[in-house]
Amino acid sequence: MSPAPREDAHPAEAPSAPARPGSGPDAVGGPVPRADIRADTGSRPAHEDGMTLLVIAKEPVPGRVKTRLTPPYTPAEAASLAEACLADTLHAALAMPARRRVLVLDGRPGPWLPPGFEVVPQCDGGLDERLAAAFAACRGAALLIGMDTPQVTPALLAPALNPNGWHDCDAWFGPAADGGFWALGLAQPDPGLLRGVPMSTATTGAAQRRRLTDAGLRVRDLPMLRDVDTAEDAARVAADAPGGRFARTLARLSRTTAL
Repeated sequence: MSPAPREDAHPAEAPSAPARPGSGPDAVGGPVPRADIRADTGSRPAHEDGMTLLVIAKEPVPGRVKTRLTPPYTPAEAASLAEACLADTLHAALAMPARRRVLVLDGRPGPWLPPGFEVVPQCDGGLDERLAAAFAACRGAALLIGMDTPQVTPALLAPALNPNGWHDCDAWFGPAADGGFWALGLAQPDPGLLRGVPMSTATTGAAQRRRLTDAGLRVRDLPMLRDVDTAEDAARVAADAPGGRFARTLARLSRTTAL
């Protein structure tokens, strides 16, 4: 989750029946009490019910996504890069062990969405409220990632995906190079751990991690990754993952831009 402000408006077949938020056997009526997190983690393994993998994303609509890529790219080209970001992220998520895979989407599903995901809409409000609501609909361990790190792989998330990774651990935190965070895992999801955290700042990641430790959670860190926000970010991320859809899309657009 980049600390960049929410833009005014995130991708092969859409699921036949997108899930409604708060529906199904895994929906819960409200936040898990923070006082119970440590006790529950110690008495019942966080992975007992299986991992829920959340991807929070925005429909790749020109002019509403990746606006900081314009210029040098046009709004349509920026949307193509956003779509490639999201497609790489979703296909990586399919390769990760999880009981549920949920796309928390601002917008509508498109042909970029592979089968295997429940789709729920993002709620209204700031990013902290939208992240909190995503966790509120989970029971058991949940790991949330954004769409801005197409270089993500199951290997990068392996420590948090391994059931043994939750032993003596209540939360996993993935810092982003721009000061935000790209991943957050909670053994017992508690929306109160996110609500009110200042977003869209260079210290968002530090504030979120401090919120976790101040609540008494035992936190482990994932590798730092770079979000795709600017053209420079795009070039560096593509170099880190040259075989992905994002890198191929960037190379094609860069050749076109150079003509």
